[in-house]
Amino acid sequence: MATGDIENARRGTDMSQSLERETTSSEYGDLGPPSISDVETVREKPPEQRASSATGNSFSLRRTVTRRETVLSRIRSRAPIGNFTHPLQHEKTAADLVVDFDGPDDPYRPLNWAMKKKIITTALYGFTTMSASWASSSYSAGTQQVAEDFHVGTQVATLGTTLFLFGFGIGPLLWAPLSEVYGRKNAVLPPMFVAACFAFATAVSKDIQSVMITRFWAGFFASAPVTNTGGVIGDLFPSTQRGFAIASYAMAVVLGPVFGPIVSAALVVQPSLRWRWTEYLTGILQLFVLALDVIFLDESYPPRLLVYKARRLRIQGGNWALHAKFEEWDVSLKELASKFLVRPIQLLVTPICGLIALYASFCYGILYMQLGAIPIIFAEHRGWGQVVSVLPFLAILVGTVLGAAINVYNQFRYNRIVKTSGKNVVPEARLPPMAFGSIMFAAGMFTTGWTADPRYPWIAPVIGLAMTGLGFFTIFQAAINYLVDTFHKYAASAVAANNFSNM
Repeated sequence: MATGDIENARRGTDMSQSLERETTSSEYGDLGPPSISDVETVREKPPEQRASSATGNSFSLRRTVTRRETVLSRIRSRAPIGNFTHPLQHEKTAADLVVDFDGPDDPYRPLNWAMKKKIITTALYGFTTMSASWASSSYSAGTQQVAEDFHVGTQVATLGTTLFLFGFGIGPLLWAPLSEVYGRKNAVLPPMFVAACFAFATAVSKDIQSVMITRFWAGFFASAPVTNTGGVIGDLFPSTQRGFAIASYAMAVVLGPVFGPIVSAALVVQPSLRWRWTEYLTGILQLFVLALDVIFLDESYPPRLLVYKARRLRIQGGNWALHAKFEEWDVSLKELASKFLVRPIQLLVTPICGLIALYASFCYGILYMQLGAIPIIFAEHRGWGQVVSVLPFLAILVGTVLGAAINVYNQFRYNRIVKTSGKNVVPEARLPPMAFGSIMFAAGMFTTGWTADPRYPWIAPVIGLAMTGLGFFTIFQAAINYLVDTFHKYAASAVAANNFSNM
C-alpha cells in the first residue's frame, strides 16, 4: 500500500509539471509572470505596453476607436444637466442693465417735453378724434337719399348710423389695451388708416348690405383715437395741467358731430354730389389728418419710449445686455386676450368706473337723440331748408365753449386745492362741474321740447340746445378727468370702458 501511494504521488507530480509547462509554454510565449510583483507592474502599464511585455515581442496590440464611440464618450463624460425651468423664470436683472429715465427731470420723459410740443401733440390727437366723430354724424344728412337709391325704408337707412356707433363702442375694448402694450401711436394711426378705407368703401357701395357692413367697421376702427387720446393726455400733463388739455380733447369730440351734419347737408343738396360725397369727404379728411400725424406725432407712452431708448443705447454702445423693463415681459396672444382685452370690462364692473360710465353714456345717447330731432324741429315743423335747418347744431357748439370755460375755471380751483393740501387731492375734486352740468343738461332738453312748436320763436329751442351742449360738455369732460386721475396707469382702458358703455 505504501509503495502504491508513493507511485501515485509521483505520477500526480509529473502530471502537474506537464500541465504547468503546457500552460506557460504556448504559441504566444511565456504568459505567466514569475512573481506577484511582476503582475502589479504589468497592470500599471498602458494596455499596449502591457501586451508587449506579456508576449515578449516588439509589436503592440491597438484597438481602432471609431468616431461614433468618440462622440458617445464625450457625451457620457459631460456633467449632468439640471432640471429645466419655465422660460420666463430668470434671475433678477442687474439694475445697471435696465434702461430708465435719467431722473424726474429727464427731457425724454413726456411730462418734461416742451410745452409747444405738448400742444402740437394734443392738437393733432384732437383733430384725429374730430375726424372720427365727424364720421359718426356726417352720414345722417344723406339717409333719405340712401333709402331712395337702394329702395329701402328710412329706418333701414338710418341703421348705418346705429351700426357705426355700435362699432364705435366695441372698438375701444381692443384699441385701449393695445395702446398699453404697443404704445399710443401704434394703436391709433393704423386703425385710422383702415377707417378711412372703409369710409371710401361706403361711398362706392352697390347695395344696402355693403353700406351697413362698411359703416360698422368704419366705426370700429375710428374709435381708436377717441379711446387713446385720454391716455395721451395723461402721459403728457400732470394733474395740475390736465384739465386744460382735456378741455381741448372734449371740444374735438363735440366738434365732429356739430360740423359733420352741416357740411354733409350742403353736399347732399348738390345733384352732382349727393350722399356718397359725404363718405368721400370723410375719408379724405381722415387721410389728411393721418398724414399730419405720421409727420409730426411722436410716441408718448413712457414704457415704449424706454424701449426705443434702450435700442438706441445698444446700437451706440455695443452693450447688448441693456434693455428696458418693458422688454423683460413678452406677452402672448393668449395673455393679451385673457388679461388686457378684458381689462376695460373689469374696470367697468367696479363701482367707480361703472357709475361714471353709466351716467356719461346716458347723456351721450340723449345727445345723439337730440341731434336727430334738430332737422325734424326746424325742417318739418318750421319749414326751413335742408341746409338752414341744421344750422342750429352751432348752438351746441356755443354751449360747448361755455362748458369749456367752466371746466377751465374748475382747473384753477383744483390747482389751489392741490397747493393748499400738499398735493393730496382726491379725483373727486374734478366732479363739481358734472353736478352743475347735469342740471343744465336736463333743463336744456325740457326747453327744447317745450318750445319746439312753431308758435314759439326759433331762438327758444336754440337756447335749449345751447344749454344741452353746455351740460353735456361739463359732464363728459368731468368724467374723463375723473377716470384719468383715478386709473392713471390704465387711463386708456378706463376711457375705453366709458366709451363702450356709450353703445
